[in-house]
Amino acid sequence: MNRLTSSRDDLLKLLSQGAGIVERRQTLPILANVLIGHDEQGVMFTTSDMEVQIRVHAAGSVQAQLQNGAVTVNMRKLLDILRAAPAGDVTLDWADGKMTIRAGKSRFSLQTLPAEDFPLVRPAADFSDQRIRLQQKQLKYLLGLTHFAMAQHDIRYYLNGMLWVADGQHLHLVATDGHRMTLASAALQTAVERRDIILPRKTVLEVMRLLSDNDDAVIDIALASNQVRLDMGGLEFTSKLIEGKFPDYQRVVPKGHRNLLLVDRSVLQAALQRVAILTNDKFKGVRVNLEPGLLRLTSINAEQEEAQEEIDVDYSAEPIEIGFNIAYLIDALANMPGERVRIELQDGNSSALLTMPDEPNYKYVVMPMRI
Repeated sequence: MNRLTSSRDDLLKLLSQGAGIVERRQTLPILANVLIGHDEQGVMFTTSDMEVQIRVHAAGSVQAQLQNGAVTVNMRKLLDILRAAPAGDVTLDWADGKMTIRAGKSRFSLQTLPAEDFPLVRPAADFSDQRIRLQQKQLKYLLGLTHFAMAQHDIRYYLNGMLWVADGQHLHLVATDGHRMTLASAALQTAVERRDIILPRKTVLEVMRLLSDNDDAVIDIALASNQVRLDMGGLEFTSKLIEGKFPDYQRVVPKGHRNLLLVDRSVLQAALQRVAILTNDKFKGVRVNLEPGLLRLTSINAEQEEAQEEIDVDYSAEPIEIGFNIAYLIDALANMPGERVRIELQDGNSSALLTMPDEPNYKYVVMPMRI
């Protein structure tokens, strides 16, 4: 008999960290399970989808008596039971293909599958000795600025993820779907050799969920040719990488645009959201007319219904008319933390550059569209 004892809340917290990569529908039934095992550091919980793996160490919050090793059990059912269980201690016992869960006067019995059948992600053999270390809060901030521009289900598979470039004492994060691009950078305390990797979309979103806002929490990043390993202190996140050639992001960033506009971010965002009400579901175009002292936003749908917004702005350059996908503008403004946004334009046919006056290490490029 193997036994694990913990408070319900501690066990829920530990299991929830690895639950995000467990899909409800799996080609292999065992991938819906969590692997419960132990090593020299104590009890650990492992989840995997064969591309991404999360291993959480329980430290001293879980007491265990393990006789014949590890086991796997359905993650969703276990989490649902724990969420519904009364507060207090819970006990997990398993033997002979069954796990019994006891909480207060409640008792549940679940089927288990052998631990040796669980498909672990094999660690790459060429992990660099260099580690990239930064605050978890800082990385979460960078991901928040960039994640929304990743492509989804694009045939250019390398766009369905995010480029991380470690170069000297800087880490650059870049995402693009071919119509827009975000770029955010952070300084590193220790210089590293240049490495370029593309993280899958699922990995990026899951890392965002797991990162802490605590000022003291750090993350160590180890890179290999086809893997990345993120150590968040008690949680080890391993992911395969996307192979491919990412576009040259430095060439995409426009330089020398002569028309500059500073505008209140929340005012522009609210105006765009109102104008978006009368855009087509498929054709989300907005016409932007910029003239001295005035920014005008116009949308027209297939029923010839029209929405128009005017914003007083400090602008004295030449008049410009340009069209954009309104969703691309709203996405950018919704993820910018600053109060003001700077918009640089060349003409009606060139891409626009959005930046924040207080954040020199962030750039957002959006291509125009015909209206």
